[in-house]
Amino acid sequence: MLYKGSCHCGKVAFEIEGELDGVIRCNCSICARKAALLWAVPHDKLTLIAWGDDLGRYTFGDAKIAHRFCRSCGLHPFAEDVDEGAERSAYININCIDDVDPSTLSIFDFDGRSA
Repeated sequence: MLYKGSCHCGKVAFEIEGELDGVIRCNCSICARKAALLWAVPHDKLTLIAWGDDLGRYTFGDAKIAHRFCRSCGLHPFAEDVDEGAERSAYININCIDDVDPSTLSIFDFDGRSA
């Protein structure tokens, strides 16, 4: 299924191809503060439609994940593995996907604080 999403102002927009059957709730210091529910997909299933100079990048700790955000509205629509390769993933904040009801999805709790 094809899903579409964006930040609040729409300057960062994307599409994702896949089956959304569950999400990850990570308790690391940034995900917990954002209250993000993440859908892990192969990176090649994420297509950026709009971004320009509005797509910011934030890393911390061992800098393995680039947390992406809109420089205009501040929303964090997704994160991605920094390392290139076949196993690279994108982590979509499902709260930024159009027409998705998070209450209908199973949630997997991930201990990002200890990872």
